Amino acid sequence: MAEKEVKISEQHVWVGVEDQHVHLGLTNYIQGALGAVISFELPDVGDNIEEGEVFAEIESVSTIHEFLSPISGTVLAVNPQLDDHPSIINEDPYSEGWLIEVRLKNRSELNELMDMDEYYHFVFTDKS
Repeated sequence: MAEKEVKISEQHVWVGVEDQHVHLGLTNYIQGALGAVISFELPDVGDNIEEGEVFAEIESVSTIHEFLSPISGTVLAVNPQLDDHPSIINEDPYSEGWLIEVRLKNRSELNELMDMDEYYHFVFTDKS
């Protein structure tokens, strides 16, 4: 099996690509900025999400933040571990802390996202 491709949006949402199915989650950078996650609101299985629209509302000890979906598609699964353990988003953001699984509607949307190196430069390069 090929290694999973990871793309990242400017809103700090990663997309793990496996064929037409993708997983969405928060980057390590943004989960650190949010602080300890205490609750979340995600779409239900069967819901359609659209690129550029809010798909997740994450509440941490310090803030509530809405995240925009970097892709369009149909929700296939919501991470069942989050109900009992929302802090898994902080502990393992790129693996066990995924948020939703989606059947990708338009693969070309992935072309607008950054790879890990581009994201690193986006976050850590001085923009002044």
